[in-house]
Amino acid sequence: MNLSPEGCPEQGGCSPSRPSNLVRIFVSSAPAESAAERDALMEAAYPEVQAFCQKHSLMLEVVDLRWGIRDDVDAGSRATLPLLLEEIGRCQSLSEGPSFVALLGSRYGPCPAPPAIESRAFEAFRAQLLGEPHALRLLAQWYQEDENALPPVYILHRPPQASPAQEESLVRALRRAAREAERQGLVSGEQRQRLHQSELHQEMEAGLFSRGGGGDLGALVFLREAEEDLAVPRSDGESPLLGEEEADGAPDSEEQQALAALKAKVTSLHPQQLKVHTVPRGWDPTCLRHRPRSKYLAELCEQFVAAANHQVLASLRRRPRGGQWWPWLQEPVHHQALGRRKSRAFCWRQALLDRICLRLKQDGGGQAHSPLVVRGPPGCGKTTLLCHLSQAVPSVLGPEAVVVLRLLGTSQLSSSLDGLLRSICLQVSGALGLPWPPHAEGAANPLLLFHTLLLQASRQGAKPLLLLLDSVEQLRVPGGAPAASWLPKTCPPKVHLVVSTRLAERAAPLQDPADPADCFEMGPLSPEEVGEALAKHLAAAGRTVTPAQRALFQQRFPEGGHALPVALAIAEAQRWASYTPVLAQTVSPSATEEAHRLCGFLEQAHGPVLVKRALSYLACSQSGLSEAEVKDVLSLDNEVLSEIYQLPPPPSRAVLRVPPLLWARLYRDLAPWLEERWADGFLLVGIGHREFSAVVEGHYLLAAEERSRCHLVLADFFRGTWSWGMKRPVELPSSSKPVSLDRKVTPQPLWFSSTAANQRKLSELPFHLLRAGRMEELQRDIFGNMNWISCKAVVSGAESLAKDVEACLTRTGCPELCLLKDCFLLLQPVLDSVEGQADVSLVYAEVLARLHPLVPPHPSLLGDLCQQCERWLAARPHPAFIPLCGFLYPPGGPLQKTLPGSPRGTAVLELSLDHRVLLAGSRDGSMVVWDTGDFSMLHILTGHSAEVTCVKVFGKGTRAASAALDHTLRLWSLVSGREELSIHDAHAGGRRWNQLHVDEKNGLVHRVSRSEVSAWHLETAVPAFRISTEAPEGWLLTAVFVPRLAVVTVSEEGALCLWHGRTGQLHSKHELAGLGGEAPTCSLLLPKLGRMVAGFSGGSLLTISSDGNSWLEKLPEGVHFLVLSEDESLLAAGFGQCVRVFSVDAKGSCRLLASDLTHTGEVHAAAISADRNTVITSSCGECIWVWSLFEQGLLTDVLGDAGAPITHLALWGSTLVSASHHTHALRVWDLGYDRRHKRLPPSMAGPRRTALSHDAKYVYFPQDTDSCKVVIWNLEKGEACEVLDASAPVQCLEVAEQRSLLFAGLASGTVLVFPLDAGQDAGCIPPAENPRPTNHLALTQQEEQLAIASDDLVQVMDLEQGETGPLINRPAYTFYTQVPGAAISSLALLAGYRVLYGMTSGELFLYDCPQAQVFPLEAHGSQVTCLTTSHGERWAMSGSADSLRCLWDVELCCWKHKMSFQKHDSFSCGVLCACFSKDDRYVFTGSQDQSITAWDVSQGALLAVQLVHTSITRIVPTADGFVATTRLGYLIRDRFHCPQSTSPLYDPLCNVKATCRVTSQKREGQDPGRLPGYRGNASDGQTHNKHSQICRIV
Repeated sequence: MNLSPEGCPEQGGCSPSRPSNLVRIFVSSAPAESAAERDALMEAAYPEVQAFCQKHSLMLEVVDLRWGIRDDVDAGSRATLPLLLEEIGRCQSLSEGPSFVALLGSRYGPCPAPPAIESRAFEAFRAQLLGEPHALRLLAQWYQEDENALPPVYILHRPPQASPAQEESLVRALRRAAREAERQGLVSGEQRQRLHQSELHQEMEAGLFSRGGGGDLGALVFLREAEEDLAVPRSDGESPLLGEEEADGAPDSEEQQALAALKAKVTSLHPQQLKVHTVPRGWDPTCLRHRPRSKYLAELCEQFVAAANHQVLASLRRRPRGGQWWPWLQEPVHHQALGRRKSRAFCWRQALLDRICLRLKQDGGGQAHSPLVVRGPPGCGKTTLLCHLSQAVPSVLGPEAVVVLRLLGTSQLSSSLDGLLRSICLQVSGALGLPWPPHAEGAANPLLLFHTLLLQASRQGAKPLLLLLDSVEQLRVPGGAPAASWLPKTCPPKVHLVVSTRLAERAAPLQDPADPADCFEMGPLSPEEVGEALAKHLAAAGRTVTPAQRALFQQRFPEGGHALPVALAIAEAQRWASYTPVLAQTVSPSATEEAHRLCGFLEQAHGPVLVKRALSYLACSQSGLSEAEVKDVLSLDNEVLSEIYQLPPPPSRAVLRVPPLLWARLYRDLAPWLEERWADGFLLVGIGHREFSAVVEGHYLLAAEERSRCHLVLADFFRGTWSWGMKRPVELPSSSKPVSLDRKVTPQPLWFSSTAANQRKLSELPFHLLRAGRMEELQRDIFGNMNWISCKAVVSGAESLAKDVEACLTRTGCPELCLLKDCFLLLQPVLDSVEGQADVSLVYAEVLARLHPLVPPHPSLLGDLCQQCERWLAARPHPAFIPLCGFLYPPGGPLQKTLPGSPRGTAVLELSLDHRVLLAGSRDGSMVVWDTGDFSMLHILTGHSAEVTCVKVFGKGTRAASAALDHTLRLWSLVSGREELSIHDAHAGGRRWNQLHVDEKNGLVHRVSRSEVSAWHLETAVPAFRISTEAPEGWLLTAVFVPRLAVVTVSEEGALCLWHGRTGQLHSKHELAGLGGEAPTCSLLLPKLGRMVAGFSGGSLLTISSDGNSWLEKLPEGVHFLVLSEDESLLAAGFGQCVRVFSVDAKGSCRLLASDLTHTGEVHAAAISADRNTVITSSCGECIWVWSLFEQGLLTDVLGDAGAPITHLALWGSTLVSASHHTHALRVWDLGYDRRHKRLPPSMAGPRRTALSHDAKYVYFPQDTDSCKVVIWNLEKGEACEVLDASAPVQCLEVAEQRSLLFAGLASGTVLVFPLDAGQDAGCIPPAENPRPTNHLALTQQEEQLAIASDDLVQVMDLEQGETGPLINRPAYTFYTQVPGAAISSLALLAGYRVLYGMTSGELFLYDCPQAQVFPLEAHGSQVTCLTTSHGERWAMSGSADSLRCLWDVELCCWKHKMSFQKHDSFSCGVLCACFSKDDRYVFTGSQDQSITAWDVSQGALLAVQLVHTSITRIVPTADGFVATTRLGYLIRDRFHCPQSTSPLYDPLCNVKATCRVTSQKREGQDPGRLPGYRGNASDGQTHNKHSQICRIV
């Protein structure tokens, strides 16, 4: 990507100088003869170009100032030449692609009187006309001298009753005078020539021939020529021929020569832009049914569309290659363009600007410094000052300095905190060459990225960075926090921050007492400064004022004034002519008075209704309106049209619109009061000054009915009610009856193309429906419309949907909307995980899987949304999973929020004692402070340069101490977010051991590392003492007992020492026995009991009191962590895969539970509830386990996370926060949620220990990890229907559906057979000679044989049905695997006693029992985790721990497809379970990466991916899909929809960052994978080679 030094994209070609995404075309033509062409273009061409532009996220605006104007009614209604040229210039500066189109015919066009003539030339002209009294009278009537112009000029003033004939007579007289004056050398030839140029000619000079004109792109000329050899004689009564008129109006020969010269110039200079159309000379432009006319107009429209579209595409190709970053790169360009415009004039506050520049120089010395704040009342000139400062930076900080300017509120991104920070991060990264911020549009914390980026910018040190943020009070900050609370309190070296705010606002840097030099106050201008400003601005504009006018101006500002009213008064004074009447010379001393005066002037000049409605619509818009939108909305307003067409009828019988000229005139007068805004990817206009906005609100929108009416019209426009040819009726004064005409407003589809959404509609329509009071339509068309929800979710984010719902909830208390808002908040992290823009199918599937359980109590809104999701997914032309039940966390479920943390993960999580503040330290050294009330972010603490190892919150939650691997200890104020002290400790320990103790009473802070303890004074950072080990590599275990002023240490040699807590003097020392060579792993302080508990690597648990007594207890394995309850009565110790809970009192500690809380993996963290009833644990899996202590350690719930192990837990009340070293997100859980939606009870059972009936009615699983009980769970009733007792812990389960048998493999080697029919006793299959745990069970598809496997032994036996029950004979076959160092990890059984088994080493074998032969298949690269066979037993699927899936042809004994699917952001991988569809066409696999994939058996292609956000424990097919169980207690029931044909553009990985690779093979002759001697069940056949296929590699 090409970035300029300031981090903005370089512009090239004919792209606009600033972002607009606007195609703005000025149409130039002779007024009288081009009406047919203009109408045809409006009817046929403009809509096609508009649709083309919309598909490319562009907006079309055609500026045809002659359309809709009746010259025959009002000659003064034509556009003036200066206005025409201004509009051409604006089109050239804004348009992406074509900006100028000329329609040339047989007319040269009118040559109006020049709007201004220099006094010297005018006097020369008048001298030549002394002999023509009539001409002199015309000059005196039409021109007045303005001596305020430098040099003086004569200004055209058309008399009110002037006729076109008088103007033509005046022009001819001026031409005669100019010829004589040129002959006498009084004027130049150029001056004379301008009098002979028509408006059309001058427009083409500006739009085509000028230096900034068309070039190779940007202009089009359509030339209509008559055939010279087809002259048709004209009889009486016929229309005149082209180029001819009646005798009294014959074309002027000079004008025809000028027209011919103009055409020749176009042909010679711009032949590529010229399109010539030839028509017969007898062609009548007024005859509607003339066939040549219709053919010509059709060809004209076709060429216009083709040429315009071509130029649009060419302009888009010239854009910088920004990809998904392009909208973000346009943001800095917009602000820089505004900044350059506002800094063009001289600076009124040069002295203040110099003071700020001096301060910036002083702060550039390499030290951290405070941000600078510019404060003042509204209208004092803060914005202009910052814009001038941005231009002065190179002279202050050097030419290499990077400047980031943001005029907050002038764009959509700069109005919200997230958008502002992301755009700044992207610009700074590009300008300084830093890595692009990760997930700039995703889940990463933008505030944390911003603070981290400032540190990176400081450390790279090559270029100074200056951030200029204007009007911080305009910023919308989440959670209702102060607008400037997010600002850094201290700027690192080489990074400067200057913000401006209103005088009444308190910027964040000033919340604490700060240096007054950091704040710059802006007051009113003095009278001298006002006079100087007037003089300089008049001189710059080439103007002056008369002494009387200057005195009048100074009288209005006797004591000076603020910059805004002074600037408005200066702008008014610049328009004063020397002949302006005194009553018309008005100067308002305040902006409010000037705004009132402006409204009155506008109503008089442009019509009261037009002005009222135009300003009202701008004031009612959310982010502003584009000029095209303003003209469309005004054209929908019947009252505006009635005012315009009072006397003359509409110019067209088919189209009714506001003439563009009327808006152009109004905009010209309004421009100083409007501001450009960048929103939804377009350049909009809005009311720019607060004072003017208040006047408009009070003057036009005071009545609630009027405001609602404006919002309703805007809602109709953005809804597209009157587009697509819909005719809206209107009663016009010029018509005797209502007429219904097409308003030709812009169509408003939700999607312009498959990739371009209507962002303006998404932003504005809910806003206007809500404020128009259309609650029913809002709920039906917006929140009850899945097309809308899916579109806005993928384009603007689900959080924007939640904000819309939240705004609606302020006016209605609908409970369904509350649930819908929570659903959108749960959806946002899922969308953030997608790279780029997600596909809408993800939204449909997620919403359906979350809302489905809520349909019965909320059938209207939520039920209808679920039905829409089902219909849409079923009608999708691509493969799709259709959820038939809810299996994702629903609104109101356990997951409440996802908090964005550090991209590198959380290293430490600390909760204040009062539970009001939560602090998360990251692996990159930053820390985030959260308010636990609403989980709003309070502060970002930056200062550490390495991983934070420990944090301690003290001072009743107002202060914190932190230590990191950068060997620093820092003290922080959690009120202001400022760093108070920084202590460098060169002796600090490493990652393995770090603790902090704060003694507030004595003002000490202790840092405990592996080998020493150091103490400093809290307020001064002066060292107090240091205690270290005697051995260089030894360890020192330390506890600080604050009340007793004692420090207890235990050294590696077993020496227990007591030290004075204030001085560090040794009190006593004695030896401990029993530790051996163990090293400490964790420790915990019990302040109330005066004890320390420490865990050791060998399993020792040491308790030491403050008086030196100690107790030692042994655990089976090394201790990982220790957790204490709030009242210090319970202690939890984590070791290996277990957590042991102790009861603690003054006498000692004892085990609370008879058995440990056993997990399936190594435990990482734990938390104990305040009521001592619940223990929360986490292990190496992705789950959080909830245990009840009142029920003797019963597992009561399982919570799922993002797939990474949870390493930190914080619990208070029913709120739980989880964090991980490996992911950026922190999850907030509510343990008191309603669990009725979970169809299954919590269980730790994995795939082998879970069985699911084929009709998905029952699930079978052991109660807990080492349970000897099997639960039969009825899914329909949601309850356990039976609990079966086993004689040993259950290792595996398998259900024979046809025989109604449940097989349970036990740790003793026994297999129990439970008849599922009531009234029958359980059977028993005894173990083999050497009893080993039965780890695997497998049945054939027909349930005729059963295979039982231990680590290396497999038994196959027949199943028969006897009279009294099942008959299981002795094993028919028994064999050993004989693979050294590997055990069986997966098992499948085929008919004919063929056993397919995979090993922990990745090897895969097929054993033919009757032949007693083993056939090795191609091995996997890692452990085989899954084996299953198709229903016809032709295919087998094997899955491994490295996510490789192999589809095997059982008949040929070789693999057909190797299919690899790996998610990039998944912490763990591996295939857990799989099943074939009932027809064996598809295979479904559940993976450790929390996804389910569907594969085509014949082609091996990946068909669909479903994110289920948890691991699958078992999956079985159904008639139309599958049913799967999860550890979280949710049942997944999906219908798989797969159409016969799929588009080649379909990408199954569109919603997941993953790599999919498929390799397929077919070989001729004997397959190498099929070993000799293997029979199979089919004859050999010839196969053909098939090259490997790759679905997609990301």
